[in-house]
Amino acid sequence: MPIRPPSAVRRVLAIALWMGAALLAAPPAREPEVGLAHDFDLFCRFVAEDYAYFGTKKTQWDRVCAGYRPGPEQTTGTAVLMASLESALGELYDAHAHLGSSNRNSPRLIPTDAEAWAAWEKNAAIIQEVREPSSASKAGLAAGMRVLAVNGEPIEAAVRRRHPRFLSAPDPEARSWALQSVLAGRQDGQPVRLAVLRDGHPSTIEYVPAPSPAAAALFFRWEKGMLGYIRFNNSLGEVDTVRQFDEALDRLKGSKGLILDLRDTPSGGTSLVARGIMGRLVRKESPYQKHELVAEGRETGIHRRWIECVSPRGEPFMAPLVVLVGRWTGSMGEGLAIGLNAARNAPVIGTPMARMLGALGEIKLPASGIVVRIPTEKLYHVDGTPREAFVPRPPLDSPPGAEGRDRTLRTGLSLLGSVPIEPSP
Repeated sequence: MPIRPPSAVRRVLAIALWMGAALLAAPPAREPEVGLAHDFDLFCRFVAEDYAYFGTKKTQWDRVCAGYRPGPEQTTGTAVLMASLESALGELYDAHAHLGSSNRNSPRLIPTDAEAWAAWEKNAAIIQEVREPSSASKAGLAAGMRVLAVNGEPIEAAVRRRHPRFLSAPDPEARSWALQSVLAGRQDGQPVRLAVLRDGHPSTIEYVPAPSPAAAALFFRWEKGMLGYIRFNNSLGEVDTVRQFDEALDRLKGSKGLILDLRDTPSGGTSLVARGIMGRLVRKESPYQKHELVAEGRETGIHRRWIECVSPRGEPFMAPLVVLVGRWTGSMGEGLAIGLNAARNAPVIGTPMARMLGALGEIKLPASGIVVRIPTEKLYHVDGTPREAFVPRPPLDSPPGAEGRDRTLRTGLSLLGSVPIEPSP
């Protein structure tokens, strides 16, 4: 392959996602005349050149761009462009690819806005987990229920309508993504009405998806009088979280072990905060994550991969460490989990994580001001395992009389209390 320099057309900023409240804001106000076609073409070129995961997708991107490009009669209005961009991004069936703004018709973000997680089991849509706390859990939605319909539409029909149109072959991952998207719903504030089978009996569950209530960046406590526990409240994008983490460690000084709970980090965060947290938990510079800039290898034939390290910061906290994760551990939360597994040999316990793909790059479309974010780097555990393929250690089964309790936390406490854990040297 001939070597050629990276395209001069695009301007990409690799970022770690912070899917906060800003995503719900309307796009910047512009003059009535919006170059929809120009913006859409620039978007298509950006994705074609820089999206890192075409190798694992069945998406036919040329057909996507032809199928969703605004027509010549659609010459004004960012809402038209936004709908086209959202539909096109859906063809990647990648929850990490999203716009930086939204409106009432926009899909809710996964996992940030999702209140339930489901999977196909022999063509039945079965709830696997429900976020706690959430409107869905308060309404009675629970793991094990079979979803029959959403807002009066059979679930199979709703999923077919959301399913990507331009695939070269069927892909179970696309069908799974469509199921999660249908359950998450749209940003319109309308109730979600689910027809479900509960213990074999038909039932209707209705709730209005709502943002999680504001909370402190983290909270901490003692467990069993000798173990420390710190839970992050979707705050890995806030620099002040590092200061609060330092204060928590100081208050937990002398603990015989530490549990870091990352099960409420769906909106990701920044590597600055993650490195700040990890820096207190290592004694020496340690590798924690592997990167690959796919576009450069695709354009030049020369692959670019590198290992990122974390440096120690302040007084090291070297008590044995366990990390708790789940479906609402997303993006930077996943990076922090695999990073501590690599740098500290920390066991990672819980259900599968959100499986968000890669690190993000972005482009701001010049006419509309809409920001588009897509995974532009592949991310790996330092052992070479793709981040999205990392498998946590499952929680222990509940003993008799313990049903309904936090199995993941109980497993972590049991491990710290009974099994020596080898910290990093």
